[in-house]
Amino acid sequence: MNICLLNDSFPPVIDGVANVVMNYGRIFTNDIGAKVVVGTPRYPDASYEGYPYEVIPYSSLDTTDLVAGYRTGNPLAMREIMKMAEFGPDIIHTHCPAASTIMARILQNETGAPIIFTYHTKFDVDIARAVGEGFLKNETVKAMVKNISACDEVWVVSEGAGDNLRSLGYEGELRVMNNGVDFPKGRVSEDKVKEVTSGYDLPEELPVFLFVGRMMKYKGLPLIIDALKILSEKNVNYRMVFVGGGADLEEMQAKVTEYGITDKVIFTGPIHDREMLRAWNTRADLFLFPSVYDTNGIVVREAAACGLASVLIKDSCAAEGITHARNGYLIEETAESMAALLEELSDKHDTMRDAGQHAMDEIYISWEDAVHAAYERYGVIRDMVADGTLPRRKKQSSDYILESASMIVKGTEHIFDIPRNIYGGMKENFDDFKEDFKENLEEFKENLPEGVKEFSENAKELGESAKKGVKQGIKYAEKSVREGFDLSINGMKLDE
Repeated sequence: MNICLLNDSFPPVIDGVANVVMNYGRIFTNDIGAKVVVGTPRYPDASYEGYPYEVIPYSSLDTTDLVAGYRTGNPLAMREIMKMAEFGPDIIHTHCPAASTIMARILQNETGAPIIFTYHTKFDVDIARAVGEGFLKNETVKAMVKNISACDEVWVVSEGAGDNLRSLGYEGELRVMNNGVDFPKGRVSEDKVKEVTSGYDLPEELPVFLFVGRMMKYKGLPLIIDALKILSEKNVNYRMVFVGGGADLEEMQAKVTEYGITDKVIFTGPIHDREMLRAWNTRADLFLFPSVYDTNGIVVREAAACGLASVLIKDSCAAEGITHARNGYLIEETAESMAALLEELSDKHDTMRDAGQHAMDEIYISWEDAVHAAYERYGVIRDMVADGTLPRRKKQSSDYILESASMIVKGTEHIFDIPRNIYGGMKENFDDFKEDFKENLEEFKENLPEGVKEFSENAKELGESAKKGVKQGIKYAEKSVREGFDLSINGMKLDE
């Protein structure tokens, strides 16, 4: 099967959705044997070589001031769209409702391949952070929902993600398709844990709480730090480890300093090594993730892979599949609720460890399982297209605009052919000239010896004639001089 994956982020940008696309591409290619291309906005000086699948980067605009770290792709990148069309995708799977999905719709007009869209995150929150609340946000959300509604099948990573998408105005059908994690199931060795955590003040008798992710306030970080302050005021001892970097890191560090709990809180900075992250998840007693923003909470399943239970907000997307006090813990979205739970569990290491084991057994899902499930669904959709049973959505006005864009694509393809045709004609004329020159050169080489011989004979004859002429000239000159001399003598005699 030929699969085209589209997303607005990809290395050098690393985020949750970029990680999804990389795992899809890797497993499709290496494990299943499918052919994959990935389309993504180009970043300056980035290399797109070395992946087990082809990456087609297309032109982008610098919007890093608007959305920190991200560029905006040009969905009308004609050359790249035609390259993807030539690939002949059976499935187009887009993971972002902006440029990637516009490009997917143009590509569908060219190829007829069905489009699958996955809703990974609460884009209304991302949009509000970029442009603020108000008219611009509302119109952007409307455009985003129309774009999603134009796809043939829409996937969500959790029931909560689907609820969020419907709250934005989406009215179509949804299918829950879970993401996986690339951590293998199991805790790392004690030696590895000691190697990674050495140098940090982590007394064995104290509970260790862990957060891994972007240091952004919307992840619930202020709630965690406020809860830690309450614990300290109640003389509950602990260690809190924050792993990650982000825009709000310095503000969170300042908050910890303000609360006077710097001796209990550790900021490691970003850690990209997966084995080091597994070691931290193995060392900790609880994973704190009070985010109501995340739609899936992959880090929660990564923690579960290492036998680490999570503390989550009740009814949040990340809390799906969690049974309180069995495979995780559920709290209200308040610092007081978190502090009360942590105080209760702070000396119950075995209880926390049991919950972690249940999390490993019950909520862990590998990327291999998740991607194989996606591939199986791809096959169903492809068969539905082949037998004409895939429900076709009602055409939108934007479809006609995109069809016009497709016509531009085709016209542009011919324009791109003009230089190739000119070059081809020049090359053909040059080849003809080269052949004529070669023939003339061969003829010249064949006639050269005869010409040289003829020239030599002519030169010899000319030389003999010249020699005779010179001799005769000398004799004539001698005679003239002699006669002139005699005449002069006789004249002198007459003068006497």
